[in-house]
Amino acid sequence: MKILGVGIDIVKNNRFKILIRKGNFILRTFSKNEISFSKKKNMKIPFFAKRFAAKESFSKSLGTGIGNNLNFKDIEILNDKFGKPYLRKTKKISNLIYKKFKVKKYNLFLSISDEKDYSIAFTIIQKQ
Repeated sequence: MKILGVGIDIVKNNRFKILIRKGNFILRTFSKNEISFSKKKNMKIPFFAKRFAAKESFSKSLGTGIGNNLNFKDIEILNDKFGKPYLRKTKKISNLIYKKFKVKKYNLFLSISDEKDYSIAFTIIQKQ
């Protein structure tokens, strides 16, 4: 199976203390599902920082970045029943991957992690 794209992003968590206080940042950047899930979390800063890094890492793996027909809310980071984060495949994401790589069947792999000062995310797009 061929790797089509790889992306990585790291963010400084302190930056999100200020951004989270601005309600419009959360509403502009995260889906309703992500915001709803955040309400169950005590540690909001790393929660949003990791998801922001994941969205950036996905946009880098796609090779477009944010802004070229892709915005933050198009990319949704959810968790499976075991808590493992994943990128939700949507029609828009599938269309962008098809346009860029000419494949209809693909896998998305995501790993996110954080420490006191930083959050990091790594994404792979793989042809099935």
